Amino acid sequence: MQPLVKFASKSFTLPDTCVNLRVALDDPRKDMADIAQLISVDPSLSGKILKLANSALFRFPSQIETVTKALNVIGGEAAYNISIAETANIAFKTFNSSVINFAAYWQKAVMCGVIAKSIAQQKQLRGSERFFVLGILQSLSELIVASKHTQAYTKFKNDEEIAAPLAKQMKHFRFTFPECSGLIIEEWKLPLSLVVPLKTLKHPPSEKMSLDGSILYIAIAICEVEGDNIKMENLPQINLQAIEMVGLTDEDYDMIISYSRSETSKIANLINS
Repeated sequence: MQPLVKFASKSFTLPDTCVNLRVALDDPRKDMADIAQLISVDPSLSGKILKLANSALFRFPSQIETVTKALNVIGGEAAYNISIAETANIAFKTFNSSVINFAAYWQKAVMCGVIAKSIAQQKQLRGSERFFVLGILQSLSELIVASKHTQAYTKFKNDEEIAAPLAKQMKHFRFTFPECSGLIIEEWKLPLSLVVPLKTLKHPPSEKMSLDGSILYIAIAICEVEGDNIKMENLPQINLQAIEMVGLTDEDYDMIISYSRSETSKIANLINS
């Protein structure tokens, strides 16, 4: 993994707005007005925050018209996570590969984020928008693998064996995409709340999976079987402990999948616009 991490860290750096926003959020002397002023300097980010704050991703009942109001409603951390989602889109385009259909890849990444966030909401976890970003970021290294090791990646994509996603990744590369992505974003100095759930998502897990890791693991598995006539829990080599840890019903999953199908394209297009 290390050559891939080194390549990614040298090829892409976080935008200044993203870095400055993190610094401001960690500064107790800064209030929401300071944060709003910082965001407003970046027209693209301001527009994305307003669009996403008014989308089904946050389900706020009335229209949000200013960045300040958006911050008061969704919070500074949610705004930061939206900035990371936009940054991920830029990074993905930087590492785009000829052997990947980028539009389909981006849709799947966003769907994973929508599913992860929806599961976190079902579990009533605070800061559930963090899982939206985790779902997007988990496949970052897939693009880099496809770019740097095209032949091995093509063999991986042509492997028709049905198996849990992380098990199949481990079989071909001896690491998982989330694990490698976690190391990359650690180099980018992203918060530990994003780094740790990714870095620890290995196959098989070295210890009992956390709730954060289990949510992300399940979101990845659901995306893998989306459109196929197979249930996530029936995937060979699936980690049943993760499913038990999350503890949702079939009805919960049906609702989450239905919502993600209806909203993913809208949200993906908002970030990509």
